[in-house]
Amino acid sequence: MELLTSILSSINGVVWGVPMLVGILGIGLYLQLGLGFMPIRKLKMGFQLLFTKAEKGEGELSPFNALMTALSATIGTGNIAGVATAIILGGPGALFWMWMTALVGMATKYSEAVLAVKYREKDKLGDHVGGPMYYIRNGLGPKWAWLGMLFAVFGAMAGFGIGNTVQANSVAHALESSFGASTLTTGIVLMVLVGAVLIGGIRWIGQVAGKLVPLMTVSYFVSGLLVLAVNITAIPAAFMLIIEHAFSPVAAQGGFAGAAVWAAIRFGVARGIFSNEAGLGSAPIAHAAAKTDNPVRQGLIAMLGTFIDTIVVCSITGLAIVVSGSWTSGETGAALTSMAFATAIPNGDYIVTIALAVFAFTTILGWSFYGEKCVEYLFGVKAIVPFRIAWVLALPIGATQSLELIWLLADTLNAMMAIPNLIALALLSPVVFKVTKEYFASQKATPVSKE
Repeated sequence: MELLTSILSSINGVVWGVPMLVGILGIGLYLQLGLGFMPIRKLKMGFQLLFTKAEKGEGELSPFNALMTALSATIGTGNIAGVATAIILGGPGALFWMWMTALVGMATKYSEAVLAVKYREKDKLGDHVGGPMYYIRNGLGPKWAWLGMLFAVFGAMAGFGIGNTVQANSVAHALESSFGASTLTTGIVLMVLVGAVLIGGIRWIGQVAGKLVPLMTVSYFVSGLLVLAVNITAIPAAFMLIIEHAFSPVAAQGGFAGAAVWAAIRFGVARGIFSNEAGLGSAPIAHAAAKTDNPVRQGLIAMLGTFIDTIVVCSITGLAIVVSGSWTSGETGAALTSMAFATAIPNGDYIVTIALAVFAFTTILGWSFYGEKCVEYLFGVKAIVPFRIAWVLALPIGATQSLELIWLLADTLNAMMAIPNLIALALLSPVVFKVTKEYFASQKATPVSKE
């Protein structure tokens, strides 16, 4: 076991090293430049499209529910524990680099969704399927099919880690710590609830995500605003601290060990990607099922996921930790976020626990769809039911076992998912630029409000 952990740690250090971080940021910046910063300039248009009632084209999910399904998988432990870990390891400046990751990540997420819708297919059940494995095979041609298979293998395996057992473990231990609930009970409850939703497939997942994700996100955001309101006089200094330490080292103080600038960049970028998944290739699997008649329309909606996840939710967590002064306490992970909320709100730690539980539950649902589509790509629709059974049975195991090795394996596989996807994004970028240019040229005579 120690040998396996050592090998995985070595691989993890490579796949999440400088080349990967440069690759993800580099591809994102290249796409952002190639699109003329359109994802940033058209952010308002994305929100307009999100709330339009018109649903033209084929698909199983409304554009809104497709985004909520993608967000259900991304808004999770990364927004609560991941942000705290980034600040503890990289200092307050890590939050600045999370923001930078999100700004280029919006172009990445936009491009992923455009390609997912453009190259999607219908499976034998009549459902729309898409994502990196399909836009690799259909966009790059049969000679690249092996790359799509690699993505599907890594995605299916990573799902059981980061999207299943790790989430169940986080929920179980958070509820045990705050409310005394046994980990086995939590695992069984999760198994029943997730199993009940999976019976209905992507439509039920979309319906549940469409209700739970907005409700919990708004609740967490409002709670975070209360923390900021209580510490309102500290906000200007917090922003100065974040910007200052994005470019200069931060000295050790209190329970904080100190951090170099490289640590702020490394952990800010890595945890930003871990949180919003821009470049990993997971979210386009959900967007491929959207009811839409144009890839660009869904791309504009998809890019909101990165904005909401990182610029909104992660910022609330990070700012709460910095303005409250909790980042020098020596606490880490979800416990640090709980402390930050508890310093300003009575029983604020319970708010974080409930948020963590709901976010993790929706992440399990979102990743179940990602894993299912990866398995379906490899083995066909006959593999769907066995996959769902295995998925729900893994939850009690994850809730009750020690998962240090699983965390490491899942984190490694997540990075390995990104490699085929980034290659495809680079090679298919001319397609993204072309369809984007054509769409906006056609829109000059048609206001968005009338669509």
